[in-house]
Formats: sequence, C-alpha cells, structure tokens
Amino acid sequence: MSQEGNILLKSGTVLIHAKDDHVTPVVTDILISGSKIAKIEPSIVDPSAEVIDCSDKIISPGFVDTHHHVWQTQFKGVHANQTLPEFLAHGTSGNFVGKHATADDVFWGQLAGCMEMINAGTTTVVDYAHINPSLEYNYKAIAATAASGVRSIFCHAAMTTISDWETFSTNFDVLRDHANTLAQLVETGPFGDGRITIGFAFDGWSRTPKEYLDMLMYELNRLSIPLITYHYWWRDGEGARPTAIEEMCKSQILDHRWLIAHANNMPPTDAELIRKTEAHISSTPSTELHFSMGFPVIAFRNDLKVKHISSLGVDCHSVTSAFMPGEARIGLQSSRAARGEVWLQKGKVVREVGYSVEEAFNLMTVLGARGAKMEPQIGSIAVGKLADLVMFDKTSPSMVCASEQDPVAAILLHSSPADVDTVIVGGVVRKRAGRLESVALDKHGVDAAGRSQLSWQDVAKAVGASRMAMQERLSKIDMQEQMKRAHTLLYGSGEDLVSVE
Repeated sequence: MSQEGNILLKSGTVLIHAKDDHVTPVVTDILISGSKIAKIEPSIVDPSAEVIDCSDKIISPGFVDTHHHVWQTQFKGVHANQTLPEFLAHGTSGNFVGKHATADDVFWGQLAGCMEMINAGTTTVVDYAHINPSLEYNYKAIAATAASGVRSIFCHAAMTTISDWETFSTNFDVLRDHANTLAQLVETGPFGDGRITIGFAFDGWSRTPKEYLDMLMYELNRLSIPLITYHYWWRDGEGARPTAIEEMCKSQILDHRWLIAHANNMPPTDAELIRKTEAHISSTPSTELHFSMGFPVIAFRNDLKVKHISSLGVDCHSVTSAFMPGEARIGLQSSRAARGEVWLQKGKVVREVGYSVEEAFNLMTVLGARGAKMEPQIGSIAVGKLADLVMFDKTSPSMVCASEQDPVAAILLHSSPADVDTVIVGGVVRKRAGRLESVALDKHGVDAAGRSQLSWQDVAKAVGASRMAMQERLSKIDMQEQMKRAHTLLYGSGEDLVSVE
C-alpha cells in the first residue's frame, strides 16, 4: 500500500465527464494531493510528488458497484448450475445456510471479495451486508473492508427470522436488535479513515407490522442514514396489487435515500413512483440472467424512463465476476439483442444499434455515484473530487488499437481485470503495475488473521481454508429440507414453478 502524499499522473488519456454526462478523452496530467484531485491540466510540475508515467494508460473514474453481497467468496463455483431457490438453500443469507459461517469466515470472504473488486477497478461499493447474527460479524466484515482499501456504504441488513416454517410465521422482534446494532455502528463509525459509512438494508417493508415499520423509520431518520436499500421482488411486477412500491409510497417511506436492487419485471406504474420520489435503481445483469429473473438493466427499457436513475451492481461474486465493465458489457449487449429480437420476429431488422457504449459506461461511473448518494465526491474525474481512479493499459493485447480509437469502448467492450494496471482510492495506490498491494489490518482484522499485514497470497490461502471448513459444516445440512424452505419463501405453494425443456 502506497503511503499518502502527492501523486502526479503524467500524460494519461483521462476520461472527463461534461455536465451532460458526455465523456471526452483528454491527454493531460492529474495532480493528487492527499485524498483529492488538486489539478487537471497539461505539464504540471510538482517536485514533491511521486510521478507515475501514464502515457500508455487510460485513466477512468473508479467504478461504483451499487449492489453487492461482498462476504460470499467461499461459495464461488457452488452456484454454477443452480436456480435461485437452490442458491438460497446452499448458503446466501440469514434465514438459510449463511448462518453456518463464523465471524472469521465472513472476515476472509469479505476481504477476498473486496480485494477482487480493487483488482478489477471498483473503488466504491454499496454492500448489502446480510449475514450478521451478531455485532462481531459486522465488525469483522468492516475490518476486512477497511483493510482492502475500497470505499463502501456498508448497509447493515435487518434479516427477519422464520419462527415456524409450518405456518411460515416471521419473528419481527429481531428488528429491534438490528436497530440497536445499526445505532452502534453509526455511533462508532465512520471506519477506514472515513472510507466506510453505514447504510441500511431490509426486504420486508411491505409486509412488516406497522409498529415495527414505524420503529425502523424512526431510527433511520434519527441516525440520519443516507442510503436505504432493498431487493425488488420479481412478483411485484406481475399481477400483484398493490405492489411493494405502491405500499411504500402510501406509507410515505420511499424517498431519495432509497436504492432499489434488480427491479426486473417492473410495471410502468412502479417506475413512475420511483421517478417521482427520486429513488434509484441498481441492475445486476449477470445474476439476473443466471437466475432467470427477467430483463436485465431496466435502464435500457424505453417504456420505463428510468435511465437517469439507474446504475449497475455485481450482486453475487459467488455467481459471476466482480468486474464492472463485464456487467456493463453483458447488460448492454443483452439489451441490444432484446431490442432487435422484437423486430426480427416481425421479419424486420433494426436500422440503429440503439443503446450506446457511453450510456453503459455511465451506469458504473457517474450514475453509480448518484445511486450511492455520493455524486459530489466520486463517479467522475474533477478537481476537488476524491482521487478514486483506475488506469488501464492501452497497449495490452485486449485493448491495443481500441484504446486509441475509442477509449470508452476499449474499456467497455475489450477489457478484463488483467488490463487494470493501477487502482487509486482516496489518493492511496491499492494496485500497482498489475499487482495488488499488501493490506494492513486493524484490531478486529488481527483477531481474525493473527497478523497485522497480509499479501494477496496470504488472503487466498486463508479464504481457501475457510471454504473447506464451511463446506464440511454444510455437508451435514439436509439440503432437500433447505430447498423446500427456500421454495416456500420465494414461491409460497409452488404453483408458480414450471419445468422447461
């Protein structure tokens, strides 16, 4: 990890956003002073600065991932051919097998997940942290996040528990404990030298008894929580009346603080309410396609008119890569395919390609910053903003020629994490010359690792051992019973399920 101080980035191809969000590549210098961008102009001279030659680099705003469950690293490979209920049953969150992870397991999964994001150019994440049986789990996850160097809105998730699976009764009393935990996190934060702030996540807004709903909203307002997130349930968009969005608007709780994950199958009436309340949407193309959740990246659905309030997330890096340009790429191309398919079925061919590379790029930069409620600080490269930057190698086998023709297209259509040369978060170099820097741990991290500093090789070894221990514990679980519970949670009686050849 590079120590703080002035850094001078010389002669890079810098992607500058205008007020209308149009991106212009400019060959120029950037001076970083402390955590912020101090100057953007040609031929900067600063004898005190560390100079990095960027003449063969594209310098992009750091990517903003607006929906991610970061702790899930140990489940990579498990979900390759699973449905959503199978995914739940095999270990995603509080009501199911996720509770069999220890706090130290969460630390290692979180640290590896955060370092994967840094390696791939993500500098800010909205973390839907939904494994938290105790305060210790939160502090271990936050310690890992802080060590990695990533910027995070750590959204403590209030997971209700099922008290009786036969009657499908929910225990809402645990929400008071979650409210107390949230208050403790806010009072002891921010963390990681200010990089980690606290948000809130909860999925039960439309079915929670009023006394608990009022209690939660009172606490969120009292604590001035800046970001509230939840998973838009796919059934809301098809025949359900009123929808969760309608109920939340009726209760007057939906506002600009909200970040709504997925929103597949959303009807125009819900989209209109979201626009009016100035809430924001995060699409996660790979997992939405993987789990057959509906049309991904609803920013590209012209009937909904939500492009200006949409962004992108990875969701589950246990299912897919944490590389944000990959998410933007699959979202863009699947949307182009869906748009064209309508006319192919009519024997016609579309004249224009439709959605642009720049529009997809903005979903993970400026629009991601708006979704994270941090646009004044991140999402674009400008004087006074935080120095969260990612540099791509223009001369790599993947990006050569494209990087000169169209740098935005080079990143979106041609790049991979291997092309990410350098990552800077808040003026600190976290990846240099293609290699992750070592990470330093706080007391909670030292408690988990037994050391104060770790290389990526140390982390890889430890998270691998954690995976083996978790799989051993999970092998003793009746997965068929877990599947029944997951189906009940998602589909009720199961009448909505269908087998497809």
